[in-house]
Amino acid sequence: MRKDRLYLYTFLAVTTIYILISSIAIQYLIKSSTNQLIETQLESSKREAKEFASMIGYQIKTGIDKDSIINDLRNGIDKNDIIKSIKSGINRETVRRNLQESIENTDLETGFISMFNWSGIHISHPEKKRIGQEIAPEESLVSTIGDNINPEDFYKILLDNQDTNTDEQVSRIIFQFPVIEEESDWVIGAHLNVTKILSQIQNLKNRFYVIFIIIGFVFVLGSVSIARLIGSLYEKNLEAENKKLEDEVINLAKLNKAIDKFQQKASEEKQEQELDKTKAPSTEGNLKEKGKKRILTYLRHEILPVNTEDIAYIYTENTITYVVDIKGKRSTVNSSLDELQSNFDNNLFYRANRQFIISITAIEKIIRYGNSQLKILMIPASETDIIIGKNKASEFKQWLNL
Repeated sequence: MRKDRLYLYTFLAVTTIYILISSIAIQYLIKSSTNQLIETQLESSKREAKEFASMIGYQIKTGIDKDSIINDLRNGIDKNDIIKSIKSGINRETVRRNLQESIENTDLETGFISMFNWSGIHISHPEKKRIGQEIAPEESLVSTIGDNINPEDFYKILLDNQDTNTDEQVSRIIFQFPVIEEESDWVIGAHLNVTKILSQIQNLKNRFYVIFIIIGFVFVLGSVSIARLIGSLYEKNLEAENKKLEDEVINLAKLNKAIDKFQQKASEEKQEQELDKTKAPSTEGNLKEKGKKRILTYLRHEILPVNTEDIAYIYTENTITYVVDIKGKRSTVNSSLDELQSNFDNNLFYRANRQFIISITAIEKIIRYGNSQLKILMIPASETDIIIGKNKASEFKQWLNL
């Protein structure tokens, strides 16, 4: 149950983070792509308006009447065809008739060109019903000839027109360029179809949303799967460590229990020996007892004999060997640890390491220390930690008869 809740929280956290990051990223990408699209449309429409203005100016200079030019523009014929017709010597009526035939089923697409006079009256427009009508104030985004609108401003205008009915084609004049001719009052206007550009932007948004949803699904699912895999591996390692620790705890408990049992047994044997001494004093014929019963130590200038059964531990420090009894009294001895160990009862004393010999009767507790090492707590306490290395741990356990 706890694992399922953890995985649920992981899923929610990863999903929330991805949504936050992707929402910021997708807005940036949409705005950047939209600005690039708008900039391309603006530059294309401006270039087309200038080319048409130059072409019409050229036609006027060659002597073609304005009516023929207006018919050409109304019919939406390509400027290259008009110039080719003029150069080939085709009469104006034939050009007008060819242009008229070419305007059928003309598609306005995202942008188109119209022509109007200085009064704002349409002279030529792809939609014939607009010819003769005045340009509405909201139809033009530029107020004077030569004004430019940048992509950022046009993008804001598009956002303001998002609620416009998409069934109605809405276009705006984004650039005006005059026909360069002294007697001409014509102006070429470049239009952009706001409705279709909005439709393109919406399609672009939908593509981004689909891509980010697919990436998000893969990312979130992959993250949760990896989290579960890592969690499972961690749990297995943790269970193994817990099992190992449990075994070590059990072993330490056995060690401490064995020590208590041995100390109790040693205390009983000591009492029995004292009782036997009062009943029957020992003689040279009695059984020899194993190991020395006492050692000579020095306390300043005093020679002090210490019974081995009263020794808690012996250690060396700065080449000096110290003997500490069960009451915490410390004295020195001239012998080395190796010499002392050889004369002690191995059932009572153990060489813990190069620095310490410990007595089993003075061990308080054995605890786990580091990696497979043991730490011995003594009574009285030692100023230096008594550590059984992992190489001697099994030998120490055998010494305790485990």
